[in-house]
Amino acid sequence: MKRIVVLISGRGSNMEAIVQACAAEGWPARIAAVISSRPDAAGLAFARARAIPAVSVDHREHTSRESYDDALAAAIEPFAPDLLVLAGFMRILTPGFVARYAGRMLNVHPSLLPAFTGLHTHRRAIEAGCKLAGATVHFVTPDLDHGPIVAQAVVPILPGDTEQTLAARVLAREHALYPRAVRWWIEGLLKVEGMLVRHLRGEPQLLV
Repeated sequence: MKRIVVLISGRGSNMEAIVQACAAEGWPARIAAVISSRPDAAGLAFARARAIPAVSVDHREHTSRESYDDALAAAIEPFAPDLLVLAGFMRILTPGFVARYAGRMLNVHPSLLPAFTGLHTHRRAIEAGCKLAGATVHFVTPDLDHGPIVAQAVVPILPGDTEQTLAARVLAREHALYPRAVRWWIEGLLKVEGMLVRHLRGEPQLLV
């Protein structure tokens, strides 16, 4: 039985999707804990209501990224995770922290990487005249939003789209994409070859 720790900073809607899929689909895994960078994150209440251990490591109590990441790792380790899942975790992690969990830390980013890394992805895609947007699940590496790509989902950018309307459609696709990618990792179905991630049974890694 694999143990998953989910890191959040806010509502944690992707965390909710993963928790629900894990239970509904009978994964050989359980959500061992939900940890937030903010003590007021709404996702903590969701986890506690389902008897999932939920704690916060407040980033405002630390003066450096290194100090924060040390405290975060100290909070994570008692739960002995096999996999870390970043679900709206709004922190840039230090190389030392990333190395500690190399190959067993996933993130979802609201763009079709490698396009539009960082923030304000939806606005930038609209302003660039893109006809497609989407979401990417990738392994976390020290290079921000540049890890090997596990899966992507595509949505059209419609005439009259705003940053908010596009974000809502992309988020809905994340809720389908992210649990699928996490399940693949749990079931040992992903093989990483450099920057290429291959599904060992040939399931589609692109949702359209």
